[in-house]
Amino acid sequence: MKKTLVIGSTVLDIIIQIDHLPKTSEDIHIKGQRMALGGCAYNAADILRKFDVPYTLLSPIGTGRYALIVETMLREKGMESSVKLDTDDNGFCLCMVEKDGERTFVVHHGVEYSFKKEWVSKEMKAEYDSVYIAGFEIEESDGFEIIEFIEENPGYQVYFAPGPRLSKIENEKLDRIFARQPITHLNEEEAMELSQTSSYEEAAKVISERTNNTVIITLGSKGAYYFEDGQGNLVAGESAIVVDTIGAGDSHIGAIMASVKMGFTMQQAVERANMISAAVVGVQGSSLTEDQFTTVLQKL
Repeated sequence: MKKTLVIGSTVLDIIIQIDHLPKTSEDIHIKGQRMALGGCAYNAADILRKFDVPYTLLSPIGTGRYALIVETMLREKGMESSVKLDTDDNGFCLCMVEKDGERTFVVHHGVEYSFKKEWVSKEMKAEYDSVYIAGFEIEESDGFEIIEFIEENPGYQVYFAPGPRLSKIENEKLDRIFARQPITHLNEEEAMELSQTSSYEEAAKVISERTNNTVIITLGSKGAYYFEDGQGNLVAGESAIVVDTIGAGDSHIGAIMASVKMGFTMQQAVERANMISAAVVGVQGSSLTEDQFTTVLQKL
């Protein structure tokens, strides 16, 4: 089985629980706080790792206090990044979780959002048949390097998660990515923004016409909808008590990628991803422990 190349960020998530987001000049007390690994690429790669699907996490580790914490926490999970830089520190994400579980992010970007094509050698390129990219990295100036990389490797199946900052991604970048016919994964709000439609069914069809490939739209507790080969399918969600929604979408696409690599149909992959995502929203932070993942795996 060839590997999946996961390009993107690994950051330190500083998670705080609050009743509500503060208004300007308002002082509030937090209910609790913790630190954990996060970042779209890390979250997706961690699911691949847990499914024992081969991958490479190409997520730069820098030099500084946050880089040291990130590298140490990765090592504790048996993970590592293939790129080390001495130009700057890694960033962090302040994750504010309200009492209903909804999250709001305030992010400081570091070296983890950079990318150079030469980081992937000719020998490494032959190891992969798929690649994951996310909108946060595409938005950055190095986003063009990521796009050139996927254009220069047409044999890779691209998985694209545009994320919540679609409006910050230039149309040229989106057009070039969509020309690579990615499997596109987004939530309902993102899908309707991208497609300028008023329903997820319409959105999936419109986006699929641009990408000529499968579109997967997550719908929270309703499950997920995917559009493939001209046909839309709603896959019911799993019941969950929401602790927070950090990493739910990343874990969902991670499970999609893992399941497809394992030979499951897209219908089966989405069913499995819904179960993984439901488990993730039931815990604090973006990652399941090994025991928690094993419990879910037994139900798949």
